[in-house]
Amino acid sequence: MEQNVEDYKLIFEKEGVYLHTNAKRSNQDTTIPGFIRIVERAGLPALEWSPLEDEGRSAPAVLYTKKDGEGGVEDTNFDPGYEPDWAVISTVKKDRDPVPVKDSGQWSFSLPLSELYSLRRARFSLGRNFLVLTSRGGHPLPALHFHRGGTRELFRALQRYIILDQSPVDWRLFLAYPHDPGALSQSFEKLQLFDDAGADLVSRFIQDPYATTFGGFSKVTNFFKAALRPPGSPGSPGHFRTTQDPSLPHQCDEEPDFELINCGVELGPRPEVTRGQPLDKWHQFMDAEGRVKDSEKIKEIIFKGGVSPALRKEVWKFLLGFYPWNSTWKEREDILRLKTDEYFRMKVQWKSVSEEQEMRNSLLRGYRSLIERDVNRTDRHNTFFSGNDNPGLTLLHDVLMTYCMYNFDLGYVQGMSDLLSPLLFVTQNEVESFWCLTGFMELLHQNFEESQEAMKKQLLQLSILLKALDPELCDFLDSQDSGSLCFCFRWLLIWFKREFSFEDILTMWEVIWSGLPCDNFHLLIACSILESQRGELIGSDHDFNTILKHINELNMKLDLQSVLRGAEAIHLQLTRCKELPLKVQQVLGLCSASSSEEESPDRQAGEARPLFGAAAPCGPARVPTYP
Repeated sequence: MEQNVEDYKLIFEKEGVYLHTNAKRSNQDTTIPGFIRIVERAGLPALEWSPLEDEGRSAPAVLYTKKDGEGGVEDTNFDPGYEPDWAVISTVKKDRDPVPVKDSGQWSFSLPLSELYSLRRARFSLGRNFLVLTSRGGHPLPALHFHRGGTRELFRALQRYIILDQSPVDWRLFLAYPHDPGALSQSFEKLQLFDDAGADLVSRFIQDPYATTFGGFSKVTNFFKAALRPPGSPGSPGHFRTTQDPSLPHQCDEEPDFELINCGVELGPRPEVTRGQPLDKWHQFMDAEGRVKDSEKIKEIIFKGGVSPALRKEVWKFLLGFYPWNSTWKEREDILRLKTDEYFRMKVQWKSVSEEQEMRNSLLRGYRSLIERDVNRTDRHNTFFSGNDNPGLTLLHDVLMTYCMYNFDLGYVQGMSDLLSPLLFVTQNEVESFWCLTGFMELLHQNFEESQEAMKKQLLQLSILLKALDPELCDFLDSQDSGSLCFCFRWLLIWFKREFSFEDILTMWEVIWSGLPCDNFHLLIACSILESQRGELIGSDHDFNTILKHINELNMKLDLQSVLRGAEAIHLQLTRCKELPLKVQQVLGLCSASSSEEESPDRQAGEARPLFGAAAPCGPARVPTYP
């Protein structure tokens, strides 16, 4: 296809911009050198990347469509070069006259600048910068790695056509807006700031801002106030601070060919914390009738040190809701009797099903098959479940089968046997372990639902926390196709059951069951583990496969007390921050997500429901009061 020279104008070009393809594709090169360009085609600017070896081609092979997909033809074979978890690349438009595509040509792209939504840039200690571009349709393009610098020049060239405004949520993210005043006027009209918004709104605003915005200016966001400043003026979206300007604050992480505006919210120092002693006195917290007098104090002790093994059988039944904290000894006897009768009524239901009946019940037959397979490989190293014909295995099987009768909708899902085995080991009782399991599943049942929505939300919440705590580590994981944190899936699904020893898991779970010091404390535990591995991850030549391998090999190698200290210290560091980002507050339950909050590409944590308790209205982060 011939390129009309009159319709084509090269504005900017930079060599040495690499595309790192998915490391899982071992049969392809994982690094492709190429050019990044800003071009004008028929007067319309676009950002393009093409491989070095395809320089003889006249146009890129793949064009991203606009949001409405107008004129685009769906290409079901399009491969963006990476596999984002739970994300689908939608309609893609090819050239009207296809050209022969070389092997590496599949990576080429062209994005009209009018369709550019954001640029996310990063710099980490490896000295390699990369950009991730996202279209207004929400499609992320493959990360572009600037091995030879040039990001500063690219940003300056882009500012000829668009305004780049730093996101208030993520200091590494730049939102793209048009210079066109008409487009900005439309944005004002959508906000309904004025009763008579017309075509000359922006010019009237600049000439007489007081009169124009009287009564409506309070609705203007920081972006609009910044966007109305003349380009290049201090504080305007297109103005980049440089080290040559002594009147501006000192920047962090400066480097010759990559500019940062600021380092975001300063979290402050992370405090040193110490763990406490386990709960070893129980009856002193009860009154004459057996009621627990100070359940909050007990939870504080458990959070700081766990429960001594001799008391677990009794205390766990309170932590998991089998007994109410304010119940008397007599009331607990009644509860046990009623729960025992109810359990065996449900057990008889599946026990009385004949083989002939089961042959016509594929659902029950499938549950039984899964349970029998999982029981035979669950914690067999533990003496309670080891050996053949072990009564512990029979109890494990029977409790799980009875749970299928208790919760028909969920039934049995792989992983639930991992949750039951510690409960059965501690209680040494079929009925009590069953009702403790139902209490545990009240917290985790969404993890096992087929839609996996809860797991997706938790991974997004974990990403929000990690970005606030360690953006450098996040950038590295992003650059290796691991930014989705999918390798943490097993951690969150069964609460680290296979990452720590059996005895350590007993302590960890009771610490989390205390409900302190915040919602989603298990996510802070995950952050603590990831930060403990940052030196190994960033300091080595890891890719997607080796990151996954390294994380999987951490099981039984982590020190529980160190991880818990780290998680608690992270919580204190975050809650002491006076300007803690709203999304982080929402994840930790420090404030609730506003029901009126607008949907946006950055909205991730606001929809997640905390595991413990109800969130308070948004406000200053509360500081915990536990000792």
